[in-house]
Parts: sequence; structure tokens; C-alpha cells
Amino acid sequence: PPTPPQFDQYVQTTYGRYPITITHGSGCKLYDTNGKTYLDFVAGIATCCLGHSNPGLLSAINTQMSKLHHVSNLYYIPSQGQLAEWLVKNSEGDKVFFCNSGAEANEGAIKLARKHAHSRGVTDPVIITAFNSFHGRTLGALSATQQPKYHKGFTYGGSMLSGFVGTVYNDPSDLNRVFKRMNRTPWWDKVRGRKRRVAAIMLETLQGEGGITPGKKEYFSLARSLCTDSGALLITDEVQVGMGRSGKLWGYENLSVIPDVITTAKALGGGVPIGAMIARGEASTVLGPGEHATTYGGNPLACAAGLEVAKVISGGLLDNVNERGNQLKKGLEDVMSSNPNEISDVRGWGLLLGVELKEPYMAGDVVGRCMKKGLLLVPAGLRVVRFVPPLVVGEEEVDEAVKIFREVVEDIRKEEKGE
Repeated sequence: PPTPPQFDQYVQTTYGRYPITITHGSGCKLYDTNGKTYLDFVAGIATCCLGHSNPGLLSAINTQMSKLHHVSNLYYIPSQGQLAEWLVKNSEGDKVFFCNSGAEANEGAIKLARKHAHSRGVTDPVIITAFNSFHGRTLGALSATQQPKYHKGFTYGGSMLSGFVGTVYNDPSDLNRVFKRMNRTPWWDKVRGRKRRVAAIMLETLQGEGGITPGKKEYFSLARSLCTDSGALLITDEVQVGMGRSGKLWGYENLSVIPDVITTAKALGGGVPIGAMIARGEASTVLGPGEHATTYGGNPLACAAGLEVAKVISGGLLDNVNERGNQLKKGLEDVMSSNPNEISDVRGWGLLLGVELKEPYMAGDVVGRCMKKGLLLVPAGLRVVRFVPPLVVGEEEVDEAVKIFREVVEDIRKEEKGE
């Protein structure tokens, strides 16, 4: 396997990697070059929903690979049509655009929102996104991401791409204020024949990278009303929370709203790269031939993986997500009760949970300590430890994860007391 020196010499240093090399996996277990076993509660960051070396996924991919793995979107692809049908029938959407990642899905949604606004005579379309959001690392999606730390070094004249305005997540009064301000044209632009309107409100139904913060019904209800009344689009970013991780297929189902556009990726292919942008109503017909495209999106191999994931979800996987999610949350809340000076909150939906640490404790330190004990976790910001296991995780594996996490937190507490 590649060694750290090889990476240092040949691979760009865009990641801060942990000092382990994974060789193979099975179910919720991963194994490294030293023969050590890890309980995987990262799942490729909410991606390997069926775990590792899943027999059904292996069979679907191998069968498709032996027939046809890629062909251009200039031709009809049966598995793409089948997966699109499943996504439409299991969402509020009407039509699907396939791509390769969450960032690409969000880029497509941004282009769709702008095109939709231009069709209404809007010259200056504004997309409202939430502070502390994360929508991807491509330039448009990064501009929509309201976290300045990700913008450093990528601006022009100190600014990212224009047309994105931030609002406080889960704060209805601030959303209403920002919307009203941006949904009108300043007089100095009006006299030049320009027209500014809100093209879309784009929100994660649960902020993942921003600290595992679930959306609130009142906030999303207002977003829906503002969009409906103005002709703007409500876009829900379901890249991390969608495809069953919240205990429902889509995060918006937890919020009792119907979006105009849904973006998804990560778990959609169970670890095989695929993303999708699902649109409903008039939004589903905004983009025409030549206005948006991708080479690999929706190819036979990726869609074969997506269809297998869809089959497993339709077969009752969400029951396990809810049962194990409740078990995990209760276990983590018990750890918090025993360690009130170290943990301030446990929050999230289903099998997307975050444990917020009190100052001065850091999520990275806790993740590193858990790794040494054989549990893989991932931070979500400086002080939130994220738990995102495969959706097929078992009862004993949840108990084991909670046990290791408890040991680590108690070790930290004892060190603090000098025991």
C-alpha cells in the first residue's frame, strides 16, 4: 500500500490525514496495514450507507461492470431512467439531473435557480444561504457556503462570487429581514434597468459540517412561504442527511415542508460517486439541452450502485436507522449525564448525531483518542464529534462505539483532575 512518504512526495496536501492506512473492510469494520481492526462510525463521511464489501452492492457493480460501465449521456441509459423513477416516486420531485458529487449537485441547483430567475426578468438574482452552512468546495458552492474560513485565498478583490447573501440559521426574524431587503431593487440599480430579486433560499435541512444542527420547522415553514409568495425556489441540500440517514428518506420530511429542488449525493451510491439534483414543477423544466451537463453523471456503473442502495432502503433499512439512531442517541446522552463538565449537548437525527464538547476540549483530540482505541469518528467543527456509521450498523456495534467513547471522555476527565 502507499506509504506516507509517497503521499508527501506525489499527492497534493489538501487533506490532513490520520496516520493509518486502510486496506480492506467488511460491514462496519475496517482493517489497516498493521492488522488493527476499527469500528467505522465515519462511513466515508456519511457515504458508505451499506457498509463495506456489501454482497448486494458488490454483485450489482460487478454485473454492470461486466456489461457496460460508461456511455455518454448522448444516449439513453436504462439504469439512469430506473434510478430517476425511484427518486421521483420517493420524493416530491418530478425530474432528475445526475452528476458525480454533492458539490456538483449544488452547482446545478445554483444554475437552475439563476436561470429560473432570469426567465422572470431578473438581472440580479440573489440566493440566500445560512451562516455556518456548507455546500461544497467548487467555486459556486463555496460562495454559497457562509463560512469565511473556507473562502480564504479564493476571493477576487476580497469577495467570492456575487449573488449570495447570508442569514442566521433557524432564525425566522432574520430570514424575513434579509429576504425583504434582497427582494427589491435599489433605486440606483433600477434607473439603470436592473432588477434584483431573491432567486432561491438554499438550506441544509440539518447543518452537517457546521456542527450537526437540525433545522427547525418554524424556520423552514417561513422559507417555504417566502418562496411561494415571491416565485423564488426553495432548495434543500440533502447531500449528507438525505438517502435515509435522518431516519426518513429526506431531511425535509422532518420539517413538514416541500422543496422545489433537492440535492443529494454521498449515500446515493453507497460509496460509488454519484450525485443528483431533483426538481419539481416548473423548476424541473428550467434547464434545456446544452445548458447543463456532465461527462460521468448517471453512467451505468454509478446508477447500478444507486439502484442497489434504493432496493435496500425500500426493503426496510429506515427501521434500522431509527432503532439504532435512538439507541446511539440514548447511549451518548448517558455519557453526557455522567460527564456534564466535558459534554454540553447531543443532537441530530437518526444516524447523523453530534456530541458538542465544552471548552477547552477539542473534537480532533477526542477523535484521535477514539481512533487509538479502535473507533473511527470525525469532527464537525472544532468542538463537535460526529457519529455517522453505516446505516446497516448493528445493536452490538452501537454499544461498542458508546463504550469506547465513554472510556475516552472519562480518560480526559481523569487527566483534567490529575488522577
